Amino acid sequence: MSEKKTPRMVYFEQEDILHLALSDEAETGSVEISPNITAELNHKGELIGIEILDASTFLRDSLLESVQAKVLQLSEA
Repeated sequence: MSEKKTPRMVYFEQEDILHLALSDEAETGSVEISPNITAELNHKGELIGIEILDASTFLRDSLLESVQAKVLQLSEA
């Protein structure tokens, strides 16, 4: 089993990329989860990181959807 470490998040402002590192292991593969979101894998196929391209847009849209859903739930209550 891979060594557990505290996750680190780094934002690259010029490229608008958010990177979440779950491990310091080398990336040997990746899987596109959805457009602009990639799961990084080690040699065993375990998740070691997540990369989000166009991060500011992704986060804005995700937050807006969550807030709108919550407001809709409250208004129906």
